[in-house]
Amino acid sequence: MENEKTVQSKIDYHLLFILFLIAIVSAVAIESARETLPVKLQHINFAQKQLMWYAIGAVVIAVTMLVDYDRLFKIAWYLYGFGMILLLGLELNVPGTLTIKGATSWYRLPGGNFQPSELMKIFMIIVISRMIVNHREKYHDPTLQDDLKLLGKIGLSLLPPLFLLARQPDMGMSMVFMAIAGSLILVSGIRLRIIVAIVSLAVLGATAFIVAFLYFPDVLKIQQYQLNRFYGWLNPYEYSSDQGFQLIKSLLAIGSGELYGKGYKNLDVYLPESHTDFIFSIIGEQFGFIGASIVVSLFFLLIYRMIQIALECHDPFGSYLCAGVIGMITFQVFQNIGMTIGLLPITGLPLPFVSYGGSSLATYMLAIGLVLNVRSRTQKFMFSAEQ
Repeated sequence: MENEKTVQSKIDYHLLFILFLIAIVSAVAIESARETLPVKLQHINFAQKQLMWYAIGAVVIAVTMLVDYDRLFKIAWYLYGFGMILLLGLELNVPGTLTIKGATSWYRLPGGNFQPSELMKIFMIIVISRMIVNHREKYHDPTLQDDLKLLGKIGLSLLPPLFLLARQPDMGMSMVFMAIAGSLILVSGIRLRIIVAIVSLAVLGATAFIVAFLYFPDVLKIQQYQLNRFYGWLNPYEYSSDQGFQLIKSLLAIGSGELYGKGYKNLDVYLPESHTDFIFSIIGEQFGFIGASIVVSLFFLLIYRMIQIALECHDPFGSYLCAGVIGMITFQVFQNIGMTIGLLPITGLPLPFVSYGGSSLATYMLAIGLVLNVRSRTQKFMFSAEQ
């Protein structure tokens, strides 16, 4: 019997095709929301600008594909340090910082606003992935103490950016960072009982935070607009004129779409931020339950394909990179759609790849580039036998 091994390295066109379909959905939805925007913004072709960002994202993917992801392993902490410097600049209010709705989370650049926390998400994925790989190489048969040590390392790397995000404040982005860490912890091989304990502590911590959020906002330095979002989520109809206005309008828009929707650009419900945070509501109103289900299905296919790539990869670092990206995208999709239907509080997180936004879209294209990078360098072994 003779075994022959061939190595195939290629671009994953399945993933790119799904992304292409989501880009079409994004452009169509953003263009349809144009007439609902304030008069001063209606002359701006946001759909065209979104496609321009997709083009920039395609370049980002191409550049990412040129660099072997193994090199990211070596420079992980340098990337982490660079991201921390950008976040620290916001805290120190260096020239160019921008405050929107009480949150100092952006830098003002010639081509538009840049949110460094978006880039830091990718750096966190790379750093935590490296930490897990190094730990597993050092401890082949880890004890309970070794698992706790890994957990402590991950926690220590997560605390500095979370602290600076809380200072901005940007609680929505903080949740994304915790989702990234959580997804990587789940696949890190840490004992199940530790994970159960973490989840239990997280539930207790979330309960304590909610109590402090509601009754002691000054201690947490909670902004009034953040309190308003929370009150509007708990009882939107009692605060229909202010705090609950967005949620009520979102529910009305999605509900009025019924099964088939009202048709393209047939929008009767006025919804603020319709081309950004509440783009899913616009889709639901125009294309109904069927259209919204198609969008959800596209995200399912995107995530499913990335899971396949992670499982096919023989390199632990590559698999962890994919897992971090999967956790990040999955959480943000769930959070955004959840807030539009009242399942979760409004956090201001956009719908990945669909909501209008330059830095967020470029970041998610970079994340897809990492997954494609892993896929293109995954070795497939083909065996043939001859009698």
